[in-house]
Amino acid sequence: MPELALIHAALTAPTADAPIAFTIRFEVDADVAFDVDVSLDIEDASTGSPRLKAQLAAAGWDVSWLPRGHYEVHALAPRMPLPAGRYDAHVALWHRDAGARVKAGAARIAFEVDAAAADPSATLAWQLRSLPGTVPLDRLSWRRGGGDWFFKHFDHAARTTASYLLGDSPLLRGRILDVGCGDGITDLGIALRWRPQELVGIDPFRGYERLGEVLAGTALPASVVPPSLRFLPASANEIPFEDDRFDVVISWGSLEHIVGGYAQALREIRRVLRPGGLLMAHPGLFYSDVGNHLGEFPFAREEPYVHLKRSREWLRERVLAGEPDRMDRSGDVATPAQYWQWFTELNPITVGGFERELRELGFEPWRVALRTHDRVDYTAELQSYSFVDLAVGELYVSAWNRKR
Repeated sequence: MPELALIHAALTAPTADAPIAFTIRFEVDADVAFDVDVSLDIEDASTGSPRLKAQLAAAGWDVSWLPRGHYEVHALAPRMPLPAGRYDAHVALWHRDAGARVKAGAARIAFEVDAAAADPSATLAWQLRSLPGTVPLDRLSWRRGGGDWFFKHFDHAARTTASYLLGDSPLLRGRILDVGCGDGITDLGIALRWRPQELVGIDPFRGYERLGEVLAGTALPASVVPPSLRFLPASANEIPFEDDRFDVVISWGSLEHIVGGYAQALREIRRVLRPGGLLMAHPGLFYSDVGNHLGEFPFAREEPYVHLKRSREWLRERVLAGEPDRMDRSGDVATPAQYWQWFTELNPITVGGFERELRELGFEPWRVALRTHDRVDYTAELQSYSFVDLAVGELYVSAWNRKR
């Protein structure tokens, strides 16, 4: 279990000519702690009635994770945002462990505000920093944001899968299978955050063998990989497990890449997922403007839906002769020939078709999210395609396995 400790909480005495600051220092005494937050609740000392509530997270700090080390939080204001009087401030340190919000420490600070120091219109501004000897925050994936490959998978994909689509289900504490796990970063994020009994990632291309190399470029040690997480070089068409083995199966951006179609993979997922188990799928939609997976090539960005407008030969020439503006993939570099192969193998998945296939297999939808494009500009080449197929860019779905 991650260990956090609140080791210091103090308040500079409110005066008329100096800004006030609540200072909170804490320690992460584990390889990693998730969704760290600090709350500040101020109440009237004589009546106990609440007067002010503030949080690091509410101030815009989404502290997805912190590595081992020491940190300091400041809640700052030019004047105390309270009228004159006596108050008690309750400071608490929070994090998430196995999906549950846990209070890791608390402190009480008694203080007084005189009329000269009071300004009820003032607001608190929050700051978080690493103390000397601890990894600077700017090295962490959640500070680097959406362009960072590790952030996309360890932070965004893991949280979207388990919280947004699977609702932090208790099933996440059981046995999980990831079909098409790629480099395994998302699985690591899920395994550390929710601590399942078992999480198995399968992928015939063995991208997960790079996970140690990927971790070397982060603030996390190689030892962070838990014993419950393992990987196998297996195909989704022949999942090497017995019937009803798993409580949860996830598939993020993999079904569109299964050569020859994904119908057998869905049947295999249904077979190994127990009755009442959950499936979370995020399949790539071929007919969206980004459905070609060629967005790293300038010609594909300049002409939306280029793969639906141009011939295969035209596309092939430009891919093989071009040089992509490669996104960060944590050190993985593909050739133009590989990009072309991936494109030719894509399955033409649509929202309507995927829904029918899930329902025919006995899956009962639970949560569905669609990301749509702002606008579709039809041309002569696009007239045969439906509004929905062109306008929906991404599909996320979780569903119950209702097989008998």
